[in-house]
Amino acid sequence: MQGPNLLILYPLAFVYLMVQNVQQISAQIPSIKSFAPSNSYFVVDSTIQIIVDPAFAGASSGGSGQGTLSDFAQTFRDDLISVTGFSNISQAQNGDVNVNVSSDSLQSPTVFLTLGSSSNLTLFNGKPTGEGYEFEITEKMYTIRGVEPIGAWWGTRTFLQQAVLSIANGSYPAKIPTGTGEDNPGWEIRGFMLDAGRHWFEIPFLTELCIYASFFKINEFHLHASDFIYDPSFLYGQDWRELYTGFRFQPSAESPIFSLVPELNESWTKDQFTTLQTTCSNHGVRIVPEIDTPAHSLVISKWKPELMISGTPDLLNLTYPETLPTIKSIWDEILPWFTSDEVSIGADEYSSSLGDDYIAFVNNMSEYISHTGGKSIRIWGTNEPSTTESLSISTNITIQHWWFPGGSIPVQLMNKGYSIINSDQVFLYLDGKFSDGGQFPWTLNTSKLWSDSTPDGQGWAPNIFSATDPTNNTAIDNPLLRGSIMAFWNDWGNNATTPLEVYYQLAQSLAAFGEKTWAGSRGGMGRENALTLEEFDEVYPLLNAAAPGQNLNRALTPTNGLEEEVVFSYENISQFPFVTGYESVGPPYTLSFTVKPSSSSASSANSTALFLGLDSVLYLDSLTFKDPSTNLRYPLGVDLPSDVFTSVEVHSTVNYTYALFNGSQSDDSKLELYYWTSNLDIWGEYMEVVNMSFAAPSYVIGLNGFEGELVNVSLKLGA
Repeated sequence: MQGPNLLILYPLAFVYLMVQNVQQISAQIPSIKSFAPSNSYFVVDSTIQIIVDPAFAGASSGGSGQGTLSDFAQTFRDDLISVTGFSNISQAQNGDVNVNVSSDSLQSPTVFLTLGSSSNLTLFNGKPTGEGYEFEITEKMYTIRGVEPIGAWWGTRTFLQQAVLSIANGSYPAKIPTGTGEDNPGWEIRGFMLDAGRHWFEIPFLTELCIYASFFKINEFHLHASDFIYDPSFLYGQDWRELYTGFRFQPSAESPIFSLVPELNESWTKDQFTTLQTTCSNHGVRIVPEIDTPAHSLVISKWKPELMISGTPDLLNLTYPETLPTIKSIWDEILPWFTSDEVSIGADEYSSSLGDDYIAFVNNMSEYISHTGGKSIRIWGTNEPSTTESLSISTNITIQHWWFPGGSIPVQLMNKGYSIINSDQVFLYLDGKFSDGGQFPWTLNTSKLWSDSTPDGQGWAPNIFSATDPTNNTAIDNPLLRGSIMAFWNDWGNNATTPLEVYYQLAQSLAAFGEKTWAGSRGGMGRENALTLEEFDEVYPLLNAAAPGQNLNRALTPTNGLEEEVVFSYENISQFPFVTGYESVGPPYTLSFTVKPSSSSASSANSTALFLGLDSVLYLDSLTFKDPSTNLRYPLGVDLPSDVFTSVEVHSTVNYTYALFNGSQSDDSKLELYYWTSNLDIWGEYMEVVNMSFAAPSYVIGLNGFEGELVNVSLKLGA
């Protein structure tokens, strides 16, 4: 019997039990600044309603490209339905109903969204922030009062996480302790960068990734949208045009820069990118786009070879008269697309022989983008290659520190008046699938983030740039420290990872990073009630599984609690194509089938799809997996005989996918496993074989004229 009926039948006993079991709200990610409990619970039952204060329904957070309070409320409603399963949640605003939010008069549990926090909610550096909020919880009303709409939005993330954790702890409907609290981030910028210049990503994936990050109160998505695959044997030889390049913004066909885009099918139209920005902004996340020049510019040199420095086609010649006007023409076309008030021009790793020209270029671009688009710029931290003491980069430009001693020294730059974003590679870099020399971890190192970031063993926070040299670190209240952005690079290109494999590396990293950039670490690097690593490890799996608005785990809702739940099972499929209704199922899973291809199917195996799904296709030819987003194929190298039954088991985890054939027993009785792999070209120096992970191609069985027999087909959760 659920909560509402219990309240009717046993009100006194229920209230007594609640009073006896009063507790603090659950630890969540990121942690809450403060909360004072009272003596009851707010019950999230099926009658819950959301009310938006009509006085602020149309208000928006200025200058950040984010949605209105009403927009946030609608997204919150959708998310609450996802978390609770209650499909009839009502939302009132703008006088739709006679809004009465007095606790005494409410018949249903109500979430009230409004603005006007009375607290002095500031960042660690003392600057006010619109991202703060207060919350007051009574038995019938949960009030979220944001400084700005974005603050109220983060308050809804707190509500959802508390509901998720209550349900996970066995309470359905969810119960949230009553009391009062307040919360705000410690730093202005809490972002993640994705290298989309070397790896193509479609808009739906980027949208889901943005929504997922928002659940952990990350507020920026930095898109590195132009770059190339580095291989010096090609780059500095005659075949430099053969290197893979990406420029992801697709201008109109009439645009003078239309031919800049190397692959139109690997670029975003203005409408597609606008959709991405809108969805992200309605989740409190702004897109910060990057077009990287004057280095990392091979895609521009392919388009206009006369602009490059002779012999180094990745570098543009800033002394050539047409270079600067050409770069400006690119921004003229694309800049109006962007809703963020900041963009990145890259500007890293340029030739020191043109140091003065480089500095003049950066300052010129800053003035130009400010004048034409009303936006400020960021550059990657670079040790200014200037020989002229009086010449320097404008302090109006934010510098994103990533490496030293060869790069910028952030404390020195702050002493000179520069605003800094911490993206130091020692703590905050990941590389898709493989890291040369093991330089970067597969996912952010939580041991380092929680305890091994300073010489005295304290945890990391955005003010920490070095784990070994305290003189390279600053205080958490430094007014020029804007925050931090973690980075995910795709140095090895499209064939190294599928988009979902990128998510597998980012999933826990984003949650950990959200905590560290919101609350910092204990011991002088943040709040004393910041999460411990043990608390993080306990709640992260629960929150990851329930993060609303997306399904990057490609998860199914279990129906029987078994570890190896059967998704589908068919003894015999007599007609093809056969639609299962399951678009995609994420690992771990086991896909089993017995197949007897006809001779005609075998002869056209290259186009014969045995299984098709949203994220993968499995072909008969050499049992090849295809990633539909990049159209890259990964053959297993095993051809199944025609007119003979072969039993196949495909086992997949987030780290690998392998096959067993007819039990795959070798002479020594050990299982013979066949792994799907890819070959990565590491800087042109050596090849690295890596395993591939694929979501189950679970939607359609037998496609493109498959002829033969397919029996004993099943998909189970668990590998």
